[in-house]
Amino acid sequence: MVAPYVSKGADMSVAVMGTGKLGELVLAGLLRSGRPVDQVLATARRPERAAELAERYGIRPVSNESAAAQADVLVVGVKPQDAGKLLDEVRGQVTAAKLVVSLCAGLPTSFFAERLPDVPVVRVMTNTPALVDQAMSVLSPGAHATEEHMATAEQLFQPIGRTLRVPEYQQDAVTALSGSGPAYLYLVVEAMVEAGVLLGLPRTVAHDLAVQTAVGSAVMLRDSGEHPALLRESVTSPGGTTAAALRELEAGGVRTAFLNALEAARDRARSIAASTK
Repeated sequence: MVAPYVSKGADMSVAVMGTGKLGELVLAGLLRSGRPVDQVLATARRPERAAELAERYGIRPVSNESAAAQADVLVVGVKPQDAGKLLDEVRGQVTAAKLVVSLCAGLPTSFFAERLPDVPVVRVMTNTPALVDQAMSVLSPGAHATEEHMATAEQLFQPIGRTLRVPEYQQDAVTALSGSGPAYLYLVVEAMVEAGVLLGLPRTVAHDLAVQTAVGSAVMLRDSGEHPALLRESVTSPGGTTAAALRELEAGGVRTAFLNALEAARDRARSIAASTK
């Protein structure tokens, strides 16, 4: 009989299985949060990548099977199309006494349940601002995940930003909005910089203006509690410069473009799940 899951709190060991861009962000966040190096394991497909991680973070890279056997929590960060192969490789080492945390965009927890029966799974969509401890990490429980499992997962991600819980059926929309969201904002800032250059500003000046405007506006959105429309209206004087600019953005279909973009991202997340069944 498998022992029931018992959280070890700060003493639990964590393995990041798949250390691409997102996996490495989580790995680095775990270490920045003060988790001892000897409690953090990592796997990498290429030996040179494993050596790079060992040098950069002082961790001991191990095989997937070894990580699954040793760690209390397994953070699966491989590409969705590689998840099935990984789970087949480690299934003999993964019991219901462990917790699996999936970072695989588009993959439902049922994908893991089919391959790891009775194992608790928490699905998480985080994003790249984890690099500066400003991530938005959204969690959903699988069929066997309890409140204690969710609390354990939150404990892992809270040091790198904010956490939020949603029902799993909302995760594809989360992926489209906050998972891919940083890229949309970078594109907006990039466009603002290019426009500033065309208006005659030096590129460095245009960059500083756009970036600080984005940062300041984001902080106001977060800290004021005001609806974005109210904050927008507070900047927009009747017949003024901002009103003229917003008229052009609306005429260019900016709202429709964002809606179409997020729908495309959501649909792509769904197709990833469908292709891995």
